[in-house]
Amino acid sequence: MAIAAALARVTVVVPVGPGDALSPALRAQLGSLPMETQVMEVLADAGAEEVAEAQATASSVARGPRWQVITAPRGRAPQQNAGARVADGEWLWFLHADCQLAPDALAALARFIDTQGAPGYFELRFLDDGPRLTRLNVVGAWIRSHWLGLPFGDQGLLVPRALFERVGGFDPELECGEDHQLVWRLRRVGAAMQPVGARLFTSARKYAERGWWATTRWHLTETWRQARRYSRQEAQ
Repeated sequence: MAIAAALARVTVVVPVGPGDALSPALRAQLGSLPMETQVMEVLADAGAEEVAEAQATASSVARGPRWQVITAPRGRAPQQNAGARVADGEWLWFLHADCQLAPDALAALARFIDTQGAPGYFELRFLDDGPRLTRLNVVGAWIRSHWLGLPFGDQGLLVPRALFERVGGFDPELECGEDHQLVWRLRRVGAAMQPVGARLFTSARKYAERGWWATTRWHLTETWRQARRYSRQEAQ
């Protein structure tokens, strides 16, 4: 009951890109949430047919949360902001459509909500759909999150809704790095991200499709550029 009561305070926001869909595994996991929990599935530039199909799939969840399907302009920032605007939970939990939760993730989430007022993140892991070298990326993500305090969106960012609104949400003008910027703005108001204490698995298919080194190098370069820009903004 304690876990269910804590999870009832959460709105899950999942942006779904054009031509994409929630992974069956994540849909099943979210479908096991309590009836009081709100799930916002946010489709990008979707037509009536796509919305109807998503609603039909959502309604096929025999039990579970209050599942809503809405549309927004494409882009993770606009989509996540759209979900946050209609959320009624005290906490916003932003998940990527291709992620999967570890078995203990919901229990850890409930404990965190009951004991913390700070925003949180999960420990990044990769699914077995990419190269083995992504294990090095896991180490890098741990260092970036724990030592530098900079978790990214594929780590399931969890933010009190009042705090999210206070810092203005995600910047809709950014094509990428909106999660990184949000973390910097949270730091600026004294709300450093804290580990939830559970793993979250994400797809490694982009590393398989684009090459491990090319993808890793791009992420490292973009992270450095963004960190320099956002740290200057923080200092102003």
